[in-house]
Amino acid sequence: MYTIREGYAPFREYQTWFRICGDLHNGQTPLVVAHGGPGCTHDYVDAFRDIAETGRAVIHYDQLGNGRSTHLPQKSPDFWHPSLFLDELNNLLHTLAIADDYALLGQSWGGMLAAEHAVNQPQGLKAVIIADSPASMALWLEGAAKLRAELPPDVQATLLKHEAAGTLDSPDYKAASQVFYQRHVCRLSPWPDEVKRTFAAMDADPTVYHAMNGPTEFHVIGSMKNWTIIDRLHRVRAPTLLISGRYDEATPEVVQPFMDNITGAQWVIFESSSHMPHVEERQLCMKTVSDFLAKTC
Repeated sequence: MYTIREGYAPFREYQTWFRICGDLHNGQTPLVVAHGGPGCTHDYVDAFRDIAETGRAVIHYDQLGNGRSTHLPQKSPDFWHPSLFLDELNNLLHTLAIADDYALLGQSWGGMLAAEHAVNQPQGLKAVIIADSPASMALWLEGAAKLRAELPPDVQATLLKHEAAGTLDSPDYKAASQVFYQRHVCRLSPWPDEVKRTFAAMDADPTVYHAMNGPTEFHVIGSMKNWTIIDRLHRVRAPTLLISGRYDEATPEVVQPFMDNITGAQWVIFESSSHMPHVEERQLCMKTVSDFLAKTC
């Protein structure tokens, strides 16, 4: 059994909550887990703590504005930018004294953040896992449009009606969105409690999600709408594992640029999963990540 330690890393005038499962300094490269959103919490990716059973320390944290870290609902949308979260990640690595030896796993938006981090070629980054993430939001929107076109006609009509009217808080719009989520975000029914906790937290404070993404996974109108990292991926030097699900909202087209542009990248598609293989096929996902880390660091 591993030890658990929680704490806060001072970041600017704010606080970043973190949790460490296992011993940070037992000779194994620790794994840092960056959650998605932007605007989620660590809860829904909590399953990656299973990797601590192998003896490798696993670090979860809530990004600024979310979960147990400092909330800033008063900040304007232009405050929330990838560079902010890159600075926060670097601060966490130095606070925990692991900046010279760590692996990084990012899920969804967290994978975009991990890619942004990896293209800077930090010397301490020994491996990177990009899970269910797009290499560009333009590709993400194209993929989402195709998946959305496969929804039942009445669901599509409801989505269009409320998006045109701006009534995105309508119960009907939320119910129609859930049809997409059940197909392409998490196919388990009911959703695990940790997934429910993250979505409840986002509903309670959607500041970051609305500023950077928008109201839903497929109606992206936030500041990240034009984001891309494709032209910088050739700079990644760390061994890279790509993860996605067969029914993932991160369709193969959005993941392909990582494979095409990162030398030596490996890609595993989980056949019974959508956007969350770590809960939909938990044991296989944990083994896949653990085996990759064992070979690389």
